[in-house]
Amino acid sequence: MSTSSRTIKSALDAVGGLGSPSKMPCYSYGISASRCNTGGKLRQVEGSVCSDCYACKGMYQFRVVKDAHERRYESLFTPNWVANMAFLISRKKMSYFRWHDSGDLQNMQHLINIVEVANATPDCQHWLPTKELALVNSYRAQFGDFPINLIVRVSAPLIDARPVKSQPFTSTVHLSRPAHGQVCVAPQQEGKCGDCRACWDRGVANVSYHHH
Repeated sequence: MSTSSRTIKSALDAVGGLGSPSKMPCYSYGISASRCNTGGKLRQVEGSVCSDCYACKGMYQFRVVKDAHERRYESLFTPNWVANMAFLISRKKMSYFRWHDSGDLQNMQHLINIVEVANATPDCQHWLPTKELALVNSYRAQFGDFPINLIVRVSAPLIDARPVKSQPFTSTVHLSRPAHGQVCVAPQQEGKCGDCRACWDRGVANVSYHHH
């Protein structure tokens, strides 16, 4: 599709739509948590951050949400996915974007596509939480640093664990031990980010979320 004929509706249809979580100050993009690679293994591990995954229950189990996740998954590697995502972010004048409020990176091409979207939307700050440490390390080894407007936060796999070593940006989950770094303020703000942008902030090395 040429740029001149692309519309917001056609782009939304092409990528399977966008998410708008009530907690977030921005749009998001998610696929089913059942398709997580590392997360799928961690769901079987007691004490892991995925053992009671929020994206495997509640509203995420509604048929309309499941259908949307499947449409997005099926669109991931279509030829114009990057162009359509960049178009939506630019046309909607998004200042912030959250990748994967549900689900995670599928493979290297998935990560490269997100990087290309970030490169094409320099006025938007992107946050990508992930448990796919090997993919992140492999990307850096092949291509170097991520774009300045893309914060890739590698998530610690276990509750109350320390941040993953050798990563500039990380996240953890605390329950019975002291939090590391900056604590997520959403629980004190009716479950919402409010005016906090710590997850997107390059000045914040680790964000710690209370287990919920």
